[in-house]
Amino acid sequence: MPVPVHLWFPMKLLCVYCASSDRLDPKYYAVAEELGRQLVARGWGLVYGGGKTGLMGAVARGTKSAGGRVVGVIPEFMKARELAFDEADELVTVVTMRERKLLMETRADAFVALPGGFGTLEEIMEILTLRQINVVHKPCVFLNQDGFYDDLLRFFDRMLAEKFFKPSNLGLFRVARDVPDIFAQIDAAATAPAETKWFDTR
Repeated sequence: MPVPVHLWFPMKLLCVYCASSDRLDPKYYAVAEELGRQLVARGWGLVYGGGKTGLMGAVARGTKSAGGRVVGVIPEFMKARELAFDEADELVTVVTMRERKLLMETRADAFVALPGGFGTLEEIMEILTLRQINVVHKPCVFLNQDGFYDDLLRFFDRMLAEKFFKPSNLGLFRVARDVPDIFAQIDAAATAPAETKWFDTR
C-alpha cells in the first residue's frame, strides 16, 4: 500500500479560508493568486477547501503556477457538482462540512482568512474559538484587503469594551495589510496559550 503523500512530504501547510464566488471584484482574485505564488516562494504548501471557483480556485491556481503543493479537502456533494480543483496534488473527499473543517485544521500549520462570506467567517471564528480555549496553538491571520475586515475588527473592540472577552484575546489573531505582511504576521505571531476563559471571569 502506498504511503500517504503528506507522511513523506514534510512541508508546512497554510490553510486559506476564502470566498467561492465568481462574482467579485477582480482585485480579490488577483490577491488570492498572489498569495498562492508567495506561499510557494516562502516554502509553504496550501491546504484549503478544494474548490475551483472564486478565491479558492484563484489561490490554488496561483500555488500550482509557482510549482507548489495543493491539498484540497472537499465534501462529496461539492465534488459531485464538479466544483473540485482537479489539479490538486492531494484531493481528500469527506462526507460533511464538519469533517472538512477538522481535517483542514489538523493538517494546517497556520491559518489565514481572505475576504469572504458566511463560510469564511464561520471557519476562521471556529479557529479563534479553539485558540481561545487552548485547543489550537497555530497562528491565525486576517488579510484586511482594502479595509474589508475593518467593521469586524471594530465589532471585536465592542466585544472587548463590553467585557465579552479579555484584552489578551485580541492576541489570538493578527491582521495583515497585504500578502507579504501575512507571512510577517505568521512569523511574529505569539503561539503561547491564551488565558483560560473559565476560571477567572472578572
